[in-house]
Amino acid sequence: MSLTTGPAAAHAAVDKSPGPGSTPAPRGRRSLSRHNLTGWLFSTPFLVLFGLFMLFPIVATLLMSFTDFGARHVTRPLEAEFVGLDNYIRLFQDETFLKALFNTAYFVVVGVPATILLGLLAAILLNNGIDRARTLFRIGFYAPVVTTIVAVAIVWRFVLDPSDGLVASLATELGVTAPDFLGSETWAMPSLIAMAVWRNLGTVMVLCIAGLQAIPMEVREAARLDGAGAWQELRRITVPLLRPTLLYATVITSIGYLNVFEEPFVMTQGGPSDSTLTVSLDMYREGFNFFHMGYAGAMAYVLFVVIMGITVLQLRLLKDNTR
Repeated sequence: MSLTTGPAAAHAAVDKSPGPGSTPAPRGRRSLSRHNLTGWLFSTPFLVLFGLFMLFPIVATLLMSFTDFGARHVTRPLEAEFVGLDNYIRLFQDETFLKALFNTAYFVVVGVPATILLGLLAAILLNNGIDRARTLFRIGFYAPVVTTIVAVAIVWRFVLDPSDGLVASLATELGVTAPDFLGSETWAMPSLIAMAVWRNLGTVMVLCIAGLQAIPMEVREAARLDGAGAWQELRRITVPLLRPTLLYATVITSIGYLNVFEEPFVMTQGGPSDSTLTVSLDMYREGFNFFHMGYAGAMAYVLFVVIMGITVLQLRLLKDNTR
């Protein structure tokens, strides 16, 4: 056996090194590519289901909103006639849609602040003011959130029944007559808002409790040592530090209330005299009762634009105060 030494060995070592044209892939990059491929493979079932049941209907509805798509086109969709922006122009000339838009705005403007304020109040009381049976109270406040709308509607119909309901019985005991809450144009929408607030404040409460528990006790103790009272502590310490939580709660509550459908559908069917008709319920009527699918698709995208605009506005206005 002979060993190569000296300049010949160095020359041999140089010859075995990669040439200028060869760039072998680093092991880390190959491992990362394999990792990405594994992630995409695990995501494939979700992507397929999302594409079939979410993305395809969203794109189909957008295309449909520019046509006169109706019941006769369900089996022959390519025969639908392109009408351009006619459906969108017709929307803002439709008094029923404009009334539904106003009712939805009314629901949001009154319902969202009430839900946020009552949810925050419940969170503060359960976090600081109530020591015994705190878990039981939390479950009680959150139970309506996970209760089906049918069960909630049955309970509220009984409570608001003008003849035998709980409110009517209490009013009789006080010597007054309770109005027909669900049959009155004046009281129907406030009644639905009250039910929605009662049903959804538990979500805000849970979010605010999590935010309150994240506030350091040292900050509260320092404020109390400086002589801050309960109101000053709430105004100067609690609410400013809860702004990110309140922002999130406001955004998701607003989106939910802009899409309100179950409450009027189950309780009033949009009546009386369309006083509780919302955009989502009007969309359902046009699409599934009258089979004006293209017109209903235009409603859906107008509502989508409204939701996006309000969400962006809320994020800009409220996010500046969270910095």
